[in-house]
Amino acid sequence: MNMQKIVSYRLQLPETSLTAVLARAWSKARRWRELARQRRQLASLSDEMLKDIGRSRADIEWEASRPFWDDAERQ
Repeated sequence: MNMQKIVSYRLQLPETSLTAVLARAWSKARRWRELARQRRQLASLSDEMLKDIGRSRADIEWEASRPFWDDAERQ
């Protein structure tokens, strides 16, 4: 089952407390996966690319070393 079908199916479920908890957990897991992916991509950039975006290698090493659950945009 692809992601779009899973999301569509989830949106059609009645809002029970268990459903809400599972939906939040799924959303959190997706966010953590995205953060880990972004941090890996940042770490793979060359020094020239980092200079283009105004970041130093030290900035990126610090960001990449953060655990996946450390989300600056926590809600």
